[in-house]
Amino acid sequence: MNPVSASSSQDVTPRTLPLGDAAPASAPSTVACKDTDGAPDRKGTRPALFEPLFASVQALEGVGPKVAELLKKACRIPQGVTEPRINDLLWHLPTGLVDRTAQPTIRDAVAGTIATIKVRVLKHAGPPNRKSRAPFRVTCEDDTGRITLIYFRADKRYIDQLLPVGETRIISGRVETYGEALQMPHPDYVVSEEEFTSMPLMEPIYPMTAGLSPKVLTKAMGQMLARVPAIPEWQDPTWLDKQDWPDFDTAVRRIHRPETQSDISVTGDIWQRLAYDELLANQLALALVRAGTKKVSGQTINGNGAIRRKILDALPFRPTNSQLNALDEIGADMASSHRMLRLLQGDVGSGKTLVALMAMANAVEAGFQTALMAPTEVLARQHVETIEPLAKAAGLKIGLLTGREKGKLRKQTLQLLADGHIDILIGTHALFQPDVIFKALAFAVIDEQHRFGVHQRLALQSKGANGLGADILVMTATPIPRTLLMTHYGDLQVSKLTEKPAGRKPVKTVALSSDRIEDIIQAFQRAIADGAQCYWVCPLVESSDKMDLAAAEERYAHLKQYFGDAVSLVHGQMSGPAKDAAMDAFAKNEKSILVSTTVIEVGVNVPNATVMVIEHAERFGLAQLHQLRGRVGRGDRQSTCILMYATPIGETAKSRIETMRETEDGFVIAEQDLKLRGGGEVLGTRQSGLPEFRIATVPNFEELISAARDDAELILLRDPELKTPRGEALRKLLYLFECDEAIRLFRAG
Repeated sequence: MNPVSASSSQDVTPRTLPLGDAAPASAPSTVACKDTDGAPDRKGTRPALFEPLFASVQALEGVGPKVAELLKKACRIPQGVTEPRINDLLWHLPTGLVDRTAQPTIRDAVAGTIATIKVRVLKHAGPPNRKSRAPFRVTCEDDTGRITLIYFRADKRYIDQLLPVGETRIISGRVETYGEALQMPHPDYVVSEEEFTSMPLMEPIYPMTAGLSPKVLTKAMGQMLARVPAIPEWQDPTWLDKQDWPDFDTAVRRIHRPETQSDISVTGDIWQRLAYDELLANQLALALVRAGTKKVSGQTINGNGAIRRKILDALPFRPTNSQLNALDEIGADMASSHRMLRLLQGDVGSGKTLVALMAMANAVEAGFQTALMAPTEVLARQHVETIEPLAKAAGLKIGLLTGREKGKLRKQTLQLLADGHIDILIGTHALFQPDVIFKALAFAVIDEQHRFGVHQRLALQSKGANGLGADILVMTATPIPRTLLMTHYGDLQVSKLTEKPAGRKPVKTVALSSDRIEDIIQAFQRAIADGAQCYWVCPLVESSDKMDLAAAEERYAHLKQYFGDAVSLVHGQMSGPAKDAAMDAFAKNEKSILVSTTVIEVGVNVPNATVMVIEHAERFGLAQLHQLRGRVGRGDRQSTCILMYATPIGETAKSRIETMRETEDGFVIAEQDLKLRGGGEVLGTRQSGLPEFRIATVPNFEELISAARDDAELILLRDPELKTPRGEALRKLLYLFECDEAIRLFRAG
């Protein structure tokens, strides 16, 4: 089976790592893998070697349903996993260390420090009665002095068993003073001399959650380590020596049983080794996808240019060089014999829709149908309005299909589509429904792709003609930093739009505190008197007792006092028709002010709107602020974006606002957003199913990911089928880091 091959027009993407021998493209994509030990993968997902490690945590002694639920809260569980596995404990790494190596006498113990002391139990003194809140006191001594152990709400039988009078015990905990006397409230450890050899003197501190006992977690961790199988080394020995990194088995055992602080430091050799393992698994999975994509047959699409010339003739401007370059790259992919999967990323207003239309026209020229899928009805209808005049001039037939199209209208659209009388079908999630049947789909565009689930994209792709699947162009207006392109989109070819259409002026961005609201309203009055329109964006629909944020409905009522019926309101809780009516009235300049939540973040195009207020801007992320600001500055007039913030303002929020004032470059903003919020937040990966790294969030991430990318490419150049001894070990790396699932996700784009 080819690495990451596709089967047919139904395109059920493999759930297994396709690392076996080559097979025809039509071969079933769910063949069970076999590992080098010959043991078949009974579940069709990973070798039997790893079954003990991927079992439920409830297989561990002392872990029942309640503890499992607590572990689910404490650990970072991959999306879609309903119950934590033992493997999840492996990647639940310590964040601190308790040093119990200090073993002073009682006389030399220092208050405020952790001490491990050998003592004789002298006497017990319980509270005078059951209702008393006095603690249980246990007096202990050595040859240098005395110390009192303090237990609140203790059970006498438990204390008698733990600390028998006259016996020797080793206690470990924080030493405190009470007057001139030493005491140790609730010692962390009380063990006999025989048990002392198994007590950790360097104890890891794990991220916890309320109700989870450290002792329960520690016991579970010990059992987890016992289940880690012996795995052949997958890293290049020369690379390991150069980095001075330990082998994998040593690394995982030392990080959970640290001997020094450096063992759990994110910049230490052990953590760095494991971080690189995770990144190499990621990059190798993507490299396999890239290699597999080249072997997947696709439509050969090469139009004659007739329709595209008509579109260009109808344009009131010349496409930018970035647009022309992107079209050349997309056209070359479409003309090839393999299935296209390309990402078109461009800043707000850079002209992605025109590029998409020209690419779709190329497919229509070649006798095929095309589709454009948008995440919302508002955006789908916006695409129709934008594309329709150019399509009409070029003779293209457009259809619209959203959740609003029902009954006779929907049936008519589906019939036209099946008969081949629709060239471009624009719609929302409705496009991938089973009853949507194309006569000859060959090319599909997915806008704001991170808002769609993987299976939705696969469902659309599988509707391609001739059993070959559709070429896919995914678009995003969220500029993606280079690092995230490598980690999340490494299997896609990428085209960038770096220019804005001629005549667009930079948006003037200012920051004002919320106590200047009357000045802002006066600015609205001046803009409206000059014939412009304005947005006012709020983060909530209704007021909240828990959060002191302006609500869209309250701001709408407030502005109506000044501007009357010139104000309209739109938010996500409105019905589709009501929302569309409000947007349509604003787009037609029937309303001067649109009060909105972030529903206008994507796709609204009103060139006459020149002023935007973003209220409580300190609560928005950089990427979202940038998207919102992109709704103004779309015409030839000077536009202004006012970031209104509440005081006092935090340092992170202040940094976001300063970045917005300093630049309009979406790629600069995206890099800063990555630094402030992390990759998962920037791309919305928690919603889209893209992976979050559990170990590799380290300071030198970019250096490690670049090395991992180079390593992965070299590995597959030398050993494309991963059949060498190192290749066999790397297969295990992929399964260990669950990149069998990652391949399935990335394969969908």
